[in-house]
Amino acid sequence: MHSESLKILLVVGALAAIAVVVPNTNSFLILLATRALAFAILVMSVDILLGYTGLPSLGQAAYLGVGAYMTAILATKYQFGLGYDFWLVVVFGILGGAALAAVFGLLAIRASGVYFLMITLALGQCVWGLAYRWNSLTGGDNGINLRERPKFGLDLSNEVTFFYVVFACFAVSLLLMYTLVRSPFGRSLAGIRERELRMKILGYNTWLHKYIAFIIAGAFGGLSGVLWAHTAGIVSPENVVLTTSVDALLMAVLGGAGTLIGGVIGSFIVFGLREYLSTIVPWWQYVLGIVYILTILYLPTGLMGIPERIRQRRASAQRRNDAKKLAPAAS
Repeated sequence: MHSESLKILLVVGALAAIAVVVPNTNSFLILLATRALAFAILVMSVDILLGYTGLPSLGQAAYLGVGAYMTAILATKYQFGLGYDFWLVVVFGILGGAALAAVFGLLAIRASGVYFLMITLALGQCVWGLAYRWNSLTGGDNGINLRERPKFGLDLSNEVTFFYVVFACFAVSLLLMYTLVRSPFGRSLAGIRERELRMKILGYNTWLHKYIAFIIAGAFGGLSGVLWAHTAGIVSPENVVLTTSVDALLMAVLGGAGTLIGGVIGSFIVFGLREYLSTIVPWWQYVLGIVYILTILYLPTGLMGIPERIRQRRASAQRRNDAKKLAPAAS
């Protein structure tokens, strides 16, 4: 079987296992898995930029914030999005994230490397500042509480039902992003990541390609925000703070940048470790930081790169053995 087909089957099998096993666990694990899936959409959007386009963004939390605040404001102030119009809010969140990314991209895409990183960080902090200071709209530091989840035939206040809705949105997002990165457009993004000058010489409009990728990543970030708002039950400036963007970036690196599914694995690992370690030691952040450092130092390709490293070591060992066998014959 082709290796790519095998990977797809493994991913489908793993997702099917999650869909079957998680609802049959306790409420805490269901909520934890729901949060990890909602946030994984944001992590995959980061991977579109980092892993496939070579643009390390530190402002992705801004798009999650747009989707989350839009959801919370419409629900609490206008009672909108608590019925079948929930799906309209999902569309609004996607469009809101894309629109903000379209504006921010005009500034950020002009730069590259560490300068791109700093610009996205600054733009993300601008959104955090608005969320923190615009008390009349965002509730300031207190945030906005969502007292109920939508009901439209499906009662999303039921934790299992809501899990399946988030799971479905996640699965569709994964499929769409996988289709994108496997398309000619996605392959051109990989070419830009590897050698942008060569792509320019070949006639590609590299700025436009990066700009479109930036907008797409913002759109999925907005979707993640809509789901996150109902998952957490509260939207506050904490959702758009710098650490949210850093978490998403590190989750993508931990799982393996340029794989999409690696970001999902990173999301589940970090959410799981965070909840587990916080019940054991008060300095759990340091433990998590050590995990990140060790991954970057010893697994630069992330957890998804482990099978390839094993294959390389086996091939290297085989070559050494072959060389030893040939040495006596040559002498």
